[in-house]
Amino acid sequence: MDHPTFFDQVRRITLRDPLAELLGSCEGGLIDYGYADAVRLAGHSCPTVAGAYLVTLRALARLFPDGPAERGAVRVHLRERVEDGVTGVIANVVGLLTGAAAEGGFKGLAGRFERRNLLRFGASIPSAIRFERLDDGRVVDADYHPELVPAQARTRELLSRVLAGGASEADRREFGRLWQERVRQILIDGIDDEALVTLTGPH
Repeated sequence: MDHPTFFDQVRRITLRDPLAELLGSCEGGLIDYGYADAVRLAGHSCPTVAGAYLVTLRALARLFPDGPAERGAVRVHLRERVEDGVTGVIANVVGLLTGAAAEGGFKGLAGRFERRNLLRFGASIPSAIRFERLDDGRVVDADYHPELVPAQARTRELLSRVLAGGASEADRREFGRLWQERVRQILIDGIDDEALVTLTGPH
């Protein structure tokens, strides 16, 4: 996939997946993910996909301070319903990284490694997303504030022109550049910004 160079500069996440280890998928069960993997899953790069990746990256680091986080060992609660806004997009990216799935997920082997029903929607929680360890019940609550990285002024104007069908090739390229520049600011400049992603816990 030919993509903006900053995709490869975004901090990566390494997880240990015991199921993958058992099935011989990867040595030691270690799976390495980058932002480009989330983009491939979603089919596009935007502040929502970036936020889901960033929130999960930071929350798992907090929840498993001795690392790596264990894939399949986290229950994810989302405050919004699956049909609300961009919740489905967020859930897909979070599920990719954590292994958590809704009712259609993997049913497990002999009572182990089950991934279904680890992704729950419409939760009564104080944050947008809650990550819960299955082994000890500790949780990290997370909120994402993309409004702190606003789009450049011309972005909306160019988007309107593109959607109306009156944009030139130069307009389309400039819109894409500005769109991805905002994503870059979120994932590169804001990677450790405690205001952009607010975390509480573990508790």
